[in-house]
Amino acid sequence: MAKTENGYVWTDKKRPVFGLPISFTKYILTEKKLITRKGFLSITEDEVELYRVIDKSLKLPLGQRIFGCGTVIINCRDADTPVKEIISIKDPRGFMEILEKHVDIQRDKYRTRGRDMIGADIHMDMDCDHDDE
Repeated sequence: MAKTENGYVWTDKKRPVFGLPISFTKYILTEKKLITRKGFLSITEDEVELYRVIDKSLKLPLGQRIFGCGTVIINCRDADTPVKEIISIKDPRGFMEILEKHVDIQRDKYRTRGRDMIGADIHMDMDCDHDDE
């Protein structure tokens, strides 16, 4: 997907009613960050840097699926928002592909790929040529 006029990679609004963007919540994906902007008169923004994204999942409730929408749940290493929900957006699978591409680019840039396994339960088989007698 090409960048929009504002330099964003992807943008959409929360679609709570019949898949229509009747909401004051906007989601913005740049090359480096995922931003959630909420509000009309008083605006609040929450952002997470893409290299901090750990995992993502897709939730497709019937009410959203009927209108081609879904919710993407993102787990990240962020103190403010460790779980970020991108609620009721159009083409959630397409968004996940775009997000994955840019997360990988940022992980490569910051060399954070090896850190994904911190805390993982890793067992290694090691053959030893000594006797335990």
